[in-house]
Amino acid sequence: MHTILGINGAVGGHLAEILTQQNIKVRGVSRRDHPGNWEHVKADVLDAASVLKATEGSEVVYLLVGLPYEIKVWRRDWPVAMQNTIDACLAHNAKLVFLDNVYALGQVDGPMKEDAPHHPISEKGIVRAKIDDLLLDAMQNKGLRATIARSADFYGPNTDKSVLNSTLFERHVLGKSAFVMGKADKIHTYTYTLDIAPALAILGTDARADGQIWNIPTSQEPWTGKDWVAASAAAFGVKPKFQETPTFMLRILGLFSPLFRELIEMNYQYTHPYVLLSEKFERTFGLKPTPYATGLAATVAYYKAKSTSK
Repeated sequence: MHTILGINGAVGGHLAEILTQQNIKVRGVSRRDHPGNWEHVKADVLDAASVLKATEGSEVVYLLVGLPYEIKVWRRDWPVAMQNTIDACLAHNAKLVFLDNVYALGQVDGPMKEDAPHHPISEKGIVRAKIDDLLLDAMQNKGLRATIARSADFYGPNTDKSVLNSTLFERHVLGKSAFVMGKADKIHTYTYTLDIAPALAILGTDARADGQIWNIPTSQEPWTGKDWVAASAAAFGVKPKFQETPTFMLRILGLFSPLFRELIEMNYQYTHPYVLLSEKFERTFGLKPTPYATGLAATVAYYKAKSTSK
């Protein structure tokens, strides 16, 4: 049994499909009913007893939950969610696969590799470093079998929590000009959401992944914000107009948008080169990232179909 905590997110259903194709029994967990080709259990990751019950009988547990993008929620809830999941996995002798981001690394000079130290420079980064440390401590000192999968900022079809989707595709489909976070001439790598589930399935089923951090396959094409705007605008047939969002602009936009308000402290990721290096994963497991042109075409097609169905 492989249990997915957060089956209702952008990755959970796709992961369940891949595991099922491998004849692995899947249990999906979320706070509300989310039916699919899996056994579903309702549970709250903030409730230790319900997490323990939901993961009973699991060989592997995937922690894919997404909390509201608010620092006060992250400070309060992420350590609880992580500790409850660790405790449940230890109790059931289950392997834990955690889908992480790179916030704990802070601003890295050069490509972000798996061995980059924690050096958070944001409040959200401090929270992520704290929960990573909880997990690493359990791996090193409590016998927990686990692996950490790091993703860059992500994009793709049916991915409503993506900053790139919100500032680019969702605006172009309406014929509006785009926002480019930070500076438009800086390289910023993005992980395609449909590459995440295949990577997680490998990490959950291959013992070579145990006890390590793995950057999920992410294209190394040196696209800047301006490149993304040009490619998306051409696909939608709109003019490649955009507005950069320096920090002062985010403060103004944040008066009207909670998302932009929460992104103020993260703007450093867009004002400096941001490159997630995934050659370790690609070399070890042979999984290659989707080229940007392919992922962009699929994302544009998704938004075009969504707009015509309304």
